[in-house]
This record gives sequence, structure tokens and C-alpha cells, in this order.
Amino acid sequence: MLPSSTVENYLKALYQAQVALENDKALVPMGQLASAVGVAPGTATTMIKALAKSGLVEYEPYLGVRLSTAGTALAAMVLRRHRLIEQFLVEIMGMSWTEVHEDAEKLEHVVSDRLIERMDAMLGHPSVDPHGDPIPTPDGDMAPHRYHSLLTCPLHTQVKVTRVADQDATFLRFLEAQRLKPGQALEVEARDSAADSVQLLTEGQRRITIGTKAASKVLIEVA
Repeated sequence: MLPSSTVENYLKALYQAQVALENDKALVPMGQLASAVGVAPGTATTMIKALAKSGLVEYEPYLGVRLSTAGTALAAMVLRRHRLIEQFLVEIMGMSWTEVHEDAEKLEHVVSDRLIERMDAMLGHPSVDPHGDPIPTPDGDMAPHRYHSLLTCPLHTQVKVTRVADQDATFLRFLEAQRLKPGQALEVEARDSAADSVQLLTEGQRRITIGTKAASKVLIEVA
């Protein structure tokens, strides 16, 4: 039996939580997982117990849960579908990067593997999606990468926006208006914890100020 969209959503959320922990053997707290999939902790626990019986996760009561080898493979496949669909909708269909996440959330559960691989070939086998998120390979591999953010990178050093860690459309529109999409070069001039602000100097000597919460979600690489 093919996994349901609900099962795939749990596995994908768990995969992303483990990547954020930078340890594929770490246990993800049940409360964190429940929040990620938008359900009550009790509902999440019931589902995780069922997934454990299916061999997709390893559940330790009162401690947390991690993906099994089989669960990791399935989660990576779902994530690959999602991110390739986003890239396809932007690059081929001409949609805005701010509006493709919700469509990809629906389509990731229904497209065939054959169609996904065709999309991948048409796109030239991209390594990242429009938000800079890495796309797993057909084998489910995804190279680990540690990012700085605008909140942690060196001051007065040229950096490049490479990834955005928030798919909320309103936030993405804000970044677009500030010209902070992936690929944008800039420098962090100053941080003011009292004012909760980060001052940036973008290409063309344009100065802007954003909040520290927003800055923490804009991931960069030092040029």
C-alpha cells in the first residue's frame, strides 16, 4: 500500500527536524513534531506509534522519535518532489517564488516518479529550489551544509544570500521587496540588539534595516 499524504507529511517534517539538529541519530521531541505538522501532541503520538509498527520511524516513549532507514528514504523522496515542483513552477511555469509552496505541498503527494524525473531533466538537474533549499538526489542523498545567517555572519564582509528558512508567502514578499532573494550580494553593517535590528548594505550602496527575527531566517555564504 502506498503511504498516504498524512504519512508523507509526518516523515517530511521529521526529516527536516533531524536535518536542523545536524544529527540523523538525534531524537526529535514529540511536541516539536506535533507543532511542525499542526496537530495536538496526542494525535502526533498516535500516528508515530503506527509509523513505528510499519518500520518507518524509531519511537522512544517520553524521549522522542527518529526516522528509520526506510523512513529516511521515503522522506527524502517526498522532499525531492516538493522542491523540484517548486523549481518547475517558478522556472517553467513563470510563477512567483512567493506563491509556489502551497501548490507544491499538494502536488508532492500525487505526481509520479516518472514525471518528477522528467521535470528534473527539463530543469537541468538543479541542486536547489527557488528558496535555496537543497534538492535531494534520486538516491535520497543531500549533502550537509552549515549556513551563517544575517544574524551570525561577519560584519563588513561581502556575503551572498543562498537560502531562506521560511516559506511564508508574506515573509517572502517582504524579502522580495527588500531585494533579499537568493543570489543577492550584500554586507551586514551593524547589529543593534536593543533596537532589535540589523543594518544591511546591498549592491548599489542601498542601505536597509530589518528585524533580527527576519535576519535569522536569511541564510548566507561568505563571498
